[in-house]
Amino acid sequence: MATRRRLPHVYPDGRWLFLTWHLFGSLPTAAFPPSSKLTAGQAFVWMDRYADSARSGPLFLKQAMVAQIVCDSFMTGIELGHYELGAFVVMANHVHGLLRPRISLSQLLQSLKGFTARQANKALKRTGEPFWQRECYDHWVRDEAEWARIAAYIEENPVKAGLVARAEDFPWSSANRVWRERVAGLVMSSKAGSG
Repeated sequence: MATRRRLPHVYPDGRWLFLTWHLFGSLPTAAFPPSSKLTAGQAFVWMDRYADSARSGPLFLKQAMVAQIVCDSFMTGIELGHYELGAFVVMANHVHGLLRPRISLSQLLQSLKGFTARQANKALKRTGEPFWQRECYDHWVRDEAEWARIAAYIEENPVKAGLVARAEDFPWSSANRVWRERVAGLVMSSKAGSG
């Protein structure tokens, strides 16, 4: 599967993807480090640390009603068969997800980001304003060890950001018992329905 944005992105079919997307305006381009001095991975870490430490700018995802919309949308994507979900976290201004797409990545992101943007803007009584940055960070997972490392990175993000002492205490993450049980229940029901 290939998509074209600033550069073409090629994803092997059936592979897990690590995705990160941000609220519109949460990563001001004036604050970026010079791109020529960083690898893609280093640039991602820099942006993630910047996003985690932000105390101003758009922080809509900090509001429970908006975070709930995003988490519920992850569950809907599983129910619709759009992807398998490995791990996720909804931070104050960005989202991390580890997914194995069953539809094209462009359809998946358009569905997930489009739906959540409309619902969140409605809940926030905003009209005609962009909600998400257009681009997102993506990385296809090479092997099981990398999958485990990325899943831990995602679920530990609120701990590293100083929001909670234990990952399972953060309410908007797959590390939290409520979401872990919902994902497991959806996986079980989809297996029962296909068997």
